[in-house]
Amino acid sequence: MKKIVIITGLTCSGKSGLAINLAKEFNGEIISADSVQIYKGLDIGSAKVSKATMSTIFHHLIDIKEFNETYNVGEFITDTKKAISNILNKGKLPIIVGGTAMYIKALIEGYTLGETTANEELRQFYETLAENQGNITVWNELNKLNPERAKTVHFNNLKRVIRYIEIEKSNSTLTKAESILKDYEIYSVGIIDEREKIYSKINSRVDEMLENGLENEVRTLINNGATNTMQSFNSIGYKEWFDYFEGKVSKQQTIDLIKQHTRNYCKRQLTFLKTIKNLPLLKIDEAEQQIRSFLND
Repeated sequence: MKKIVIITGLTCSGKSGLAINLAKEFNGEIISADSVQIYKGLDIGSAKVSKATMSTIFHHLIDIKEFNETYNVGEFITDTKKAISNILNKGKLPIIVGGTAMYIKALIEGYTLGETTANEELRQFYETLAENQGNITVWNELNKLNPERAKTVHFNNLKRVIRYIEIEKSNSTLTKAESILKDYEIYSVGIIDEREKIYSKINSRVDEMLENGLENEVRTLINNGATNTMQSFNSIGYKEWFDYFEGKVSKQQTIDLIKQHTRNYCKRQLTFLKTIKNLPLLKIDEAEQQIRSFLND
């Protein structure tokens, strides 16, 4: 059976660097499982690998959408299936890497969101409710409908909360299907580390993003029409800048918020990773050892 490696894990855990090193050594190409890196122009804040690296190791599912477009887990599954076929046809190793745990869970366990059509009236109702009474009020509505599903999404991820309410009210469910990976030999791993180390790396990464021009990147995107209602700009590292540009908070407060939101996201990542079946959670050295054993077997 043909082999595929899946590397997920916490923000700043080193998963991308590991994937690149393995791709160089084992003749691989990388499939990104990152819900922000799909967008053109969202480069610094999403921690995309450099153009130089991408010219050496081919990366799939990066820069495939404009910033004003949407993307969902169903599209990710379809695009990943095509990318795997493309890579294997070249005689190369597919390495799937990214921190969007919902994408990874859907790949491994074999499901996607139900094909529920958009209900614009419902969406407008809950967007207005959130504006008037806060995001937590909308999340509470989802919690009443399906407490288990509510546990998988943070109340500030308003678009997904509303989408889940939409699914519940239409009597649709997550569609269970065979995993697209069922015909391959898979090794999957989630990379973790001590909280203090991860938090320190998060702080350093945000500072590095600022030095590399994150503020100007966001300003340019907004000048080109990006708004905080777009799916892409619900992302950490981008959504925090709107209040700053409107003069409501200071630059330092904005930076502190990005770091805080990233730490909070990291906690949610760990909680969600633990729900993925048969996914060992390892530190990076042990993960690399296990992957090498799998590939050399």
